[in-house]
Amino acid sequence: MKSTLLNMTAVLFGITLVASAGVGAVNMITAEPIAQAEQAAKTAALNGVLPAFDETAAETLTIDEMPITVYTATKGGQLAGYAVESMTKNGFGGAINMMVGFTPDGEVINVNVLKQAETPGLGTKMADADNVLLRSVKGQKLEEKKLVNGKLAVAKDGGDVDALTAATISSRAYVDAINRAWMAYKSVATGATPTDVSSGATSAAGDTAEEQTSGPEAQEGGQNE
Repeated sequence: MKSTLLNMTAVLFGITLVASAGVGAVNMITAEPIAQAEQAAKTAALNGVLPAFDETAAETLTIDEMPITVYTATKGGQLAGYAVESMTKNGFGGAINMMVGFTPDGEVINVNVLKQAETPGLGTKMADADNVLLRSVKGQKLEEKKLVNGKLAVAKDGGDVDALTAATISSRAYVDAINRAWMAYKSVATGATPTDVSSGATSAAGDTAEEQTSGPEAQEGGQNE
């Protein structure tokens, strides 16, 4: 009986050892391609919001308890611009991640939405090229915009950023992430002390959804944003 138990234990140990070795081998095989894919995606995101550059130096700040990374880009040793990997947790579908490019003097070069889970056909339009949110900030210095308490805001909240139709919460969240990127840019570029950004992505008083269930873009069942 004791011999049988020992044999079973040895067999189980052997199976576990082989399985562990297999998992380790798979991890080793897949780790490098995953890392390469992540690096390629990051490079593409940087290229999408910056002029030509050959080097970047990254610095991560914490704003509103969220990591915001600023990439200082140079070309031939000269400052080319800044790219800020920003985020908000206030999207209609959860977190939104984006890359925002700034010229050395603070003009917005471009905005690339990297990750979002907004309502298809409504909030997802924030990732479309030349959408109204992007048009409201691209090529502009944010300090010259109509600010509310020193921050960007959608028109419904007193600012001059045009919101996506029937997607107010998504639009506010987009602006919230832009504000956080702007704060991080100013901290690295000018030495300003980074402060938390009071979120503008929550619903205004009386809002129960991003918009009411009327209008041509409303979804069936009133589940539009």
